[in-house]
Amino acid sequence: MLISVPSLPNALLTASLIVAFSVPLSSCTKEESGTLLGAIGGAAVGSAIGGHGTGRVVAIAGGTLAGAYIGKEAGKSLDRADRQAMQRQTQYALESSPSGTATSWQNPDSGHSGTITPQPAYTNKANQYCREYQQTVSVGGKTETAYGTACRQADGTWKIAN
Repeated sequence: MLISVPSLPNALLTASLIVAFSVPLSSCTKEESGTLLGAIGGAAVGSAIGGHGTGRVVAIAGGTLAGAYIGKEAGKSLDRADRQAMQRQTQYALESSPSGTATSWQNPDSGHSGTITPQPAYTNKANQYCREYQQTVSVGGKTETAYGTACRQADGTWKIAN
């Protein structure tokens, strides 16, 4: 069965294409890209189901907002995957890696990566077992470095102290 989809009004189509091609998606975050693509897709769906006149304009506006929201959430979930890969490897490095040895992580879906390099463990004033660490995160060819301290909790997980 072939479904016919009415075309977008010329002004909306032109505006959507201008926005889509004037914003280089490679420079956007995943959340921004998802929002933009979702908004354009939502406008197209709204146009297809909106009928004519005012109803069509309302459907396009509603579709644009709904598509932007759905696209933004999809972009966030991809960022969550990066954080989850990093958190899993950070827990492993703090618990099992020798001091001064970098442990790597990478999200194969996004290509983002990083390292965690724990330092010697010590007991803090609150009698907690802690380790300082250096962490790098590489996104889009740019690498950032951070330093922090994590302490082992009663359940064996490590909690970032600063």
